[in-house]
Amino acid sequence: MRSAVKRTRAREAILTMVASTGAGDALPSEHELCEALGVSRPTLRAAVDELVEEGVLIRRPGRGTFTAPSKVAQPLAPTAGVANSFRVPLSEGVWESRTLGFERANADARLARALGVSPSELLVKVERLRIVNGAPLAIERIHVPDKYVPGITGDDFQRGSFYQLLHSRYGITMARAAQSIEATVTDERESGHLEVPPYSPALLFDVTTRDSRDLIIEYTRAVYRGDRYRIDSDLVFAPG
Repeated sequence: MRSAVKRTRAREAILTMVASTGAGDALPSEHELCEALGVSRPTLRAAVDELVEEGVLIRRPGRGTFTAPSKVAQPLAPTAGVANSFRVPLSEGVWESRTLGFERANADARLARALGVSPSELLVKVERLRIVNGAPLAIERIHVPDKYVPGITGDDFQRGSFYQLLHSRYGITMARAAQSIEATVTDERESGHLEVPPYSPALLFDVTTRDSRDLIIEYTRAVYRGDRYRIDSDLVFAPG
């Protein structure tokens, strides 16, 4: 019973410490925390374990324990006059991209269904790392029929907004998207690029985007770090 009380007190003290530090800052060493809080190492580790599980703290092997970085918030706002429809305002932070892979290849059966094309259709397939405020946030796997983006290169996906490029270079205006989101974990390769431990919690986005002519232009699957991304929305209840 006494150990549980001490663990709770240690936890509260660490939370107070976290509130006064910046996101991503290192905590004092275990020895220093034990001395400052007057608890044993097992008690301290139990308190830290709880806060790691809750996403307040992050352990980095060989480096120590850090406060979790602040999450990038993506708001969703209802589209006026359209039931069950949302617009996506610009999310916060400075966004950059780095192309990890680029190729032109035929669509397989799954991609053909997603894009509404023949399996023999030539696609541009891109994998890129999305970086926000200097830290990796997501891996996007983008698929676009080559006929819509002739001459596009891997470097083009590193230069600003892809949708702005579609509009300015190819005259394509994106109009609406169907999106699903589910929980997943990162595999070992994704974990390396996202700088998280293998099998870390993540969000999987599956997005099909149409242009103003109602043609499917893009199909993307993206893995976002669960510790750095959240979606906010306001819900309005219908009368009755």
